[in-house]
Amino acid sequence: MKILLVLPPMAQVNSYYPATAYLKGYLQERGHDVVQMDLGLELFLKIFSRQGLSEIKDVLEKKKNKSDSVLFFLEAFSDYLKCIEPVIQFLQGKNPSLALRLAERKLVPEGPRFLPLREHAEILFEQFGTLGVQDKAKYIASLYLDDLSDVIKTGIDSDFEFSRYAEKLASSQNSFSPLYKKLNSAATLLDQWTENLFVQRVKEISPEIVGFSIPFPGNLYAALRMGKCIKEKYKKTPVVLGGGFVNTELRELTDSRIFEFTDYLVYDDGEFPFQKLLEFFEGKASEKNLCRCKGLRSKKVVDFNFESKENLPFKKHPGPDFKGLHFDKYVSMLELPNPVHRLWSDFRWNKMVLAHGCYWKRCAFCDINLDYIARFEPLSAKKIVDQIEKIICETSTTGFHFVDEAVPPALMKAMSEEILRRNLVISWWGNLRFDQQFDKELCELMVEAGCVAVTGGLEVASPRLLKLINKGVTLDQVAQVTKNFSQAGILVHAYLMYGFPTQTVQETIDSLEVVRQLFEAGCLQSAHWHRFLLTSHSPVSQRPSHYSVKLKKEKSPANGLFARYEIGFEEESGVDHDQLGVGLRKALYNFMHQVGLEQDLRSWFDQKVPKTSLSKNYIQLFL
Repeated sequence: MKILLVLPPMAQVNSYYPATAYLKGYLQERGHDVVQMDLGLELFLKIFSRQGLSEIKDVLEKKKNKSDSVLFFLEAFSDYLKCIEPVIQFLQGKNPSLALRLAERKLVPEGPRFLPLREHAEILFEQFGTLGVQDKAKYIASLYLDDLSDVIKTGIDSDFEFSRYAEKLASSQNSFSPLYKKLNSAATLLDQWTENLFVQRVKEISPEIVGFSIPFPGNLYAALRMGKCIKEKYKKTPVVLGGGFVNTELRELTDSRIFEFTDYLVYDDGEFPFQKLLEFFEGKASEKNLCRCKGLRSKKVVDFNFESKENLPFKKHPGPDFKGLHFDKYVSMLELPNPVHRLWSDFRWNKMVLAHGCYWKRCAFCDINLDYIARFEPLSAKKIVDQIEKIICETSTTGFHFVDEAVPPALMKAMSEEILRRNLVISWWGNLRFDQQFDKELCELMVEAGCVAVTGGLEVASPRLLKLINKGVTLDQVAQVTKNFSQAGILVHAYLMYGFPTQTVQETIDSLEVVRQLFEAGCLQSAHWHRFLLTSHSPVSQRPSHYSVKLKKEKSPANGLFARYEIGFEEESGVDHDQLGVGLRKALYNFMHQVGLEQDLRSWFDQKVPKTSLSKNYIQLFL
């Protein structure tokens, strides 16, 4: 069959999210004709063009109430119009000499997003060094696009984001009604552009089936709009939705209205359920053979064979196929000078998976009962490097981001040795646990094989809480492992969590002190605080009393349940974790830029908090 696989707006603009590439690799091996498109990138390039800005201006001039961002845009429109395409070309790596003008801040108009730069330019620009012209220019160009993004958000579509488009309408919403209302309202300018770009591609290839991958809540809105378009204009073409958001948030779906925009939802790894659907569409199998999908029958949502454990073994997967994607059109942005933080939005990365699932799969806050975590299957080092070489040929890009849940140390070692054996010169980074097996020798081997950064979960940064969440690491272990990485020349980013049930204010402040000392000791270069969310697939939700949590009862929506992922809860401590979060993020932002490491931690908070109970050399003693 001829299949069109679509990544809807908006995921990333610097790299391609690999979900459809993995599905394409599998389906093509089985003889299907598969085309994939990054609709988010195409929409981005449409918006940030001379024609796009001109059409945005025409709409905004008719608006009565205009935000400061919109007023500045209209006033400086001629400068925006003149600069937009050269700046995009620069961020695509096609116009490097423009850096000289951008870095001098004499080219692009500077709207509201430039206010922090005007106030703290000297501190921020110190991050780029004397010769960092290209990076400084990229930072200026990124602020310029952020200004334009604010214009779109306040004047065209209030749900617009670069990577989380209409996210709040989809994420953990038990009712489909808010999203349903927007889907049936008048199309915005962005909606019209998205549909035109999509329909143009559909006309070009005439697919027999269209599949949308929804990795994040922010991809759902556009996917449903395009599904509606297919159902109205190409009624015989089935529409299928799958991906991470469907897997985690729509497992208990009973609201039938979503099937006005799609025919089927597929769950867990999409290869096997999608193949069963294709056999059904081709008349080669009956509906009884469908596997792990939802459909509509007699106006009711029907589950098809969710009990089945049949899957394509990950070791037999042919790997992703990136052919047909325009990697030269992706845009690298630098929104923070921090060297690790920039990896998510800067450079071009080929994303791939080394091992399906997680080898630890015990953390209390994690979705350990779902297939994407629970089923651990690593590839062999030989197959990994075979796939790396194949992908380089397809994309002409030698940067790799391994998007695993946690790459095992033994696999990192074997892969690094295989890369060196083949004399490959690549750059790569990935997610892992701060496992004690990452000793100095392994870290040095990884550097030699091209590792530039690692990300891992430090989470609560508290001895008691690390034990409670069953993280399987200790603070002394984290300190030593992160130091091993840093001393070898590998940048380290830590995921941090606050607000875990029973966490006290004192433990939160002490966790911040641990983080401060890790930055001070050179163990960390970057980090991010996440507010704890109780998810429906985690051990905490299944044993709430063990974590001193009482689950809130949810009122069932009149039209049936839509998404269920985050669960409301009550805990006995009474701590206002959200208020603490402001100070935690403020402190961390400064730590990442080597500012304020000597300040009293209490100065970062607007409310009164206790001083840390830890000694000033708490981490240093571990090292």
